[in-house]
Amino acid sequence: MLIFHGSTERVERPEIRLTKRTLDFGYGFYTTTSETQAAQWVRRKLKERSASQGFVNVYELSPLVFQECRVLSFAQPTEDWVDFVLANRLQDGFTHDYDVVWGPVANDRVYASFALFEGGLLSKQALIAELRTYRLVDQYLFHTDRALRYLHFLETKTVIDYDR
Repeated sequence: MLIFHGSTERVERPEIRLTKRTLDFGYGFYTTTSETQAAQWVRRKLKERSASQGFVNVYELSPLVFQECRVLSFAQPTEDWVDFVLANRLQDGFTHDYDVVWGPVANDRVYASFALFEGGLLSKQALIAELRTYRLVDQYLFHTDRALRYLHFLETKTVIDYDR
């Protein structure tokens, strides 16, 4: 399976990076099966950094990762997915011991719905029902060095911000 990582750098050797930002599935190396999503992420970062060029890094993911690693999967928004994303984003010191986590991206539109839930304006079931109407892109988090061994770099595609 091909997966993509958008970056302002070429990333031939992915690595686990701890971050101060709160992310959906915790710290690690994020990818997606959507090349379009990866390119959109790059363009957003280019605007933030006033840069004109970024990269979509392309990898082959070995199917052995699903047999040999501890994988947590969410095929769609569920109560468990909501709880997991909120724990990663809101609970200080929260961590997990999965090698790989796969599931929907909680993008800005999704977070508007999360805010309604957190404010008590939506129940968890109403939140999930609303999220299931969205066309959500997936993401794979590689949370451990062990998991990264199943990624094989293929190529880098240049993304240019033509607005600059």
